[in-house]
Amino acid sequence: MKKKVFATVLAGMMALSLTACGNADSTAPEENGSGTQTAAGSYTVGICQQMQHAALDSATQGFQDKLKELITADGGEVEFEVENASGESANCASISSNVDLIMANATASLQAAQAGTADIPILGTSVTDYATALGMDNWTGTTGTNISGTADLAPLDKQADMIQELFPDAKTVGLLYCSAEPNSSYQVGVIKPLLEEMGYTCTEYAFADSNDVASVTTSACASSDVIYIPTDNTAASCTEAIRNVVVPAGVPVVAGEQGICSGCGVATLSIDYYELGQLTGEMAYDILVNGKDPGTMEIQSLPTATKMYNPSVCEELNITPPEGYTAIETTAE
Repeated sequence: MKKKVFATVLAGMMALSLTACGNADSTAPEENGSGTQTAAGSYTVGICQQMQHAALDSATQGFQDKLKELITADGGEVEFEVENASGESANCASISSNVDLIMANATASLQAAQAGTADIPILGTSVTDYATALGMDNWTGTTGTNISGTADLAPLDKQADMIQELFPDAKTVGLLYCSAEPNSSYQVGVIKPLLEEMGYTCTEYAFADSNDVASVTTSACASSDVIYIPTDNTAASCTEAIRNVVVPAGVPVVAGEQGICSGCGVATLSIDYYELGQLTGEMAYDILVNGKDPGTMEIQSLPTATKMYNPSVCEELNITPPEGYTAIETTAE
């Protein structure tokens, strides 16, 4: 099922967002005389990653590690060639490949892959809501197309509970996100009424891209007791800029995932993105080796999310998290 469409997918990524991509060669699985498959074959997997930041990098690494482990244990081979564009989407424009499967890391990557091929199996990861990302109505849990994957959404109701647990006396919550990311808009649309039911006054502060993150964050700080940031890739790539505004202003950030929290937040309810990538790798094995149809495979998610806190930002803002929060390791900016 090797198709020379990966370059088209990558070109689509240039119009959607920053990109990272991969390519390699493959051959079909070996068979014995009866036609029964005896071992995994040699496969090519292309990887499109929306941009470079800790969460997406972890998901890609987990995917590669698990898929390689499973296929090599079954006597086969799989090759990856991953290039993180780091803001230079033209880096991927010339890549062309025969691929057996595409792993699309984050929403814009998934949308580009969807537009690029209806034949090659596609697995998404680090995608919040597949119905929103793929523009599908009457969602049933499967796509019925060449697409499946894993979702990264931690329970939004429990994230709202976390804000109330940490800041019961707060009155206003600023919802900070990138308006160009549909899954961020989706999360804000879900958590906002939950917070309003708790008595918070919520205001949305949407930035168009990284260029206005600092100015919009400044506006949010001026009118918010607490800021909430969903699993937003643009925000994740701009945590230093956000931290440089919120910490001097004394406004705590509760984040939708660990990477954003480690950069600028005080607390998060987060999944493990490396484990999410591993789960995606298991699905890829089922497609490549066991012949599963991605259109019939339900979107998978991790069963647990962990309460975490950022020790350095908590210390700077004089916040002591309650029992049950795990400290996350942070890297100095």
